[in-house]
Amino acid sequence: MSPRSPCPGFSSPCVGSGTCTKSSSPNTNTAKRPGATGQMTALTACRQSSRCWQRCLSWPGLAPQPLQHGSPPHIPAVPSARGLASTATATIRFSPSTRSLFDEPLGIAVQGLGPRQQVTLRASLRDEAGELFEAHARYQAADDGELDLARCPALPGGSFSGLEPTGLLWALQPRKAFWRLVKKDVTTPFRLQLDVLDGHGDGPGRLLAQAQHERAFLRDGVRRVPVRDGRIRATLFLPPGQGPFPGVINMEGLGGGLCEHKASLLANHGFATLALAYYHFEDLVQKPTKLHLEYFEEAVNYMLQHTQVKGPGIGLLGFSKGGDLSLAMAAFLKNITAVATINSPVGNSAFPLCYKDKMIPPLICEEKYAKVYNNNIIDYSDAMCDPFKAPGNQSLIPIEKAEAHLLFIAGQDDHIVKSKYHATETYKYLQAQGKQNVQTLICPGAGHCIDPPFSPFYPIGNHPVFRKRAVLGGELTAYSKAQVRAWLQIQAFFHKHLNDK
Repeated sequence: MSPRSPCPGFSSPCVGSGTCTKSSSPNTNTAKRPGATGQMTALTACRQSSRCWQRCLSWPGLAPQPLQHGSPPHIPAVPSARGLASTATATIRFSPSTRSLFDEPLGIAVQGLGPRQQVTLRASLRDEAGELFEAHARYQAADDGELDLARCPALPGGSFSGLEPTGLLWALQPRKAFWRLVKKDVTTPFRLQLDVLDGHGDGPGRLLAQAQHERAFLRDGVRRVPVRDGRIRATLFLPPGQGPFPGVINMEGLGGGLCEHKASLLANHGFATLALAYYHFEDLVQKPTKLHLEYFEEAVNYMLQHTQVKGPGIGLLGFSKGGDLSLAMAAFLKNITAVATINSPVGNSAFPLCYKDKMIPPLICEEKYAKVYNNNIIDYSDAMCDPFKAPGNQSLIPIEKAEAHLLFIAGQDDHIVKSKYHATETYKYLQAQGKQNVQTLICPGAGHCIDPPFSPFYPIGNHPVFRKRAVLGGELTAYSKAQVRAWLQIQAFFHKHLNDK
């Protein structure tokens, strides 16, 4: 776009800063629905505000509209290319051109449109199960026929509106209800397809241009090393270049198995990262009745003895159940320097946790305190016992014993764990004991799942304990911002505390 070409709908031209001044603010008011229950579907959940789980929205003019789910048309005369595609009238340009990391922003521009031409941009990708994710947004080109998403706003009527340069990434939603995008094979990229369609009609307009771009999980030179050492079942990711590197162990929640997407992305930023499975994987126990901290101690020792891992301590990154395991490791094990948790309780959850002659019972979860919405979707916000008020605090992890630096990341609208409460109460609890090793990051509008940047919003899923469809929480736009903020904070935290002074 020419530096002085105005973005339609804005009162000032796009100047060198790449920003525009909007002439009016979007209407974000919502209407309450009478009654105590809410109409819950995959699409309505994604468009509800963080405090409206029991309301049904009356959609305002600038709110996202339902996605168009027609199959993308195949027009043989329109060529497609990785990073660049053109027709007689339009060209798509990505930055980077053909391949980017999944957690990095992607620049998108369209050239060769008519002056102030109205177009719809549609992004789509399929996961490894073949499920389709889609987002679309409406735009109007500048006077010179160029459309730069970093300078021009999305207009009302799409999956999002306003100046959101990466909106077509984080607004992707599954065609199949309640489906989550999780990369299984991190050695292969997701392939993002972008279509430019003429007009703003309800149905797909004429295809003007089409391009594909790879969203990768491994930077060139990152090494993926399967680990089968003693009892340990894991994958180690080593950054490119000469080590040793600061080491981090990543543990996920109660879904079980081996999840590599966070660990692989973290390795791109200079960390030797071990994605650790702890049940329901290969010859590990499939349905545990208890967990033993000695297994996790073995993983710590493996990292400390590795020639490519910098000592004298390592970091832990845990989500949900993986978070309370990380806190227990910091309380009982040596050589843990920094622990970052995402939406985790500070009490032991799900299974008894044993270490030597000690046993921490799990927090009690009582389904009778759950609230049931339409479509049999359940809110378990009040089901988990408060670890600070349980008799004798028996399930509370003795976090005051931890010498590690602690970072609690909490979604303010988490409906699985009351993460904000757990984080703020732990902060006060440790401060009262004179501990200065804790910090919190509270994310407004974020639910239970805070994934790496540009992951699709996932507000409804399966409860990790009750295995029923459950409200996870969150609001689309706030979630997208929380992803970026949390991911950058995690990297800065580990760089600060795991690298030499």
